[in-house]
Formats: sequence, structure tokens, C-alpha cells
Amino acid sequence: MHLNVYSLQKVFFRGEAVAVNCRTTSGEITILDHHRPLISVLAKGTLKITKAGGEDAYIPVHSGFLEVRSGNEAKFLVEEEGAS
Repeated sequence: MHLNVYSLQKVFFRGEAVAVNCRTTSGEITILDHHRPLISVLAKGTLKITKAGGEDAYIPVHSGFLEVRSGNEAKFLVEEEGAS
């Protein structure tokens, strides 16, 4: 999937990923390629991004929103841990 993770101040990740694991206010979820459309509120935790090459990236998150769109695209707007 094409993934964008950003805050109002900077871009954390922009590129291809095979999975994103995150905490939402409803619990922990993993978003995979071709996930159904979804909008959710992020809870405090760490985004785990599995990049297309297989390596993992971690982004601490205080809060935010996620949107998964048809077309294999996901966007995360986050507030960094420690920013509030």
C-alpha cells in the first residue's frame, strides 16, 4: 500500500508498506495491503510500519487519525509523543 504518516510539522514516512500496526481508541489493529476503507482515531502508542523491503520502522504517537482509502492508500495524521 502507499502510506503517508505526517504531523502538522513534518513527514515521518512516505512510501510503500506491506503492513501498519497501530492502537486506536477501539483497540489494536493491523492494516494490510488492500484493506477495506476505514477512518479511525489513534490512541497513544507506537506505529509499527513494515516497509515493502521487509524492514520495520517505529513512530511513537500521542494521538491522531488514520484513513484507509480504496486504491490501496493509507494516511496517518499524528501528534508526536511528547508534543502535547
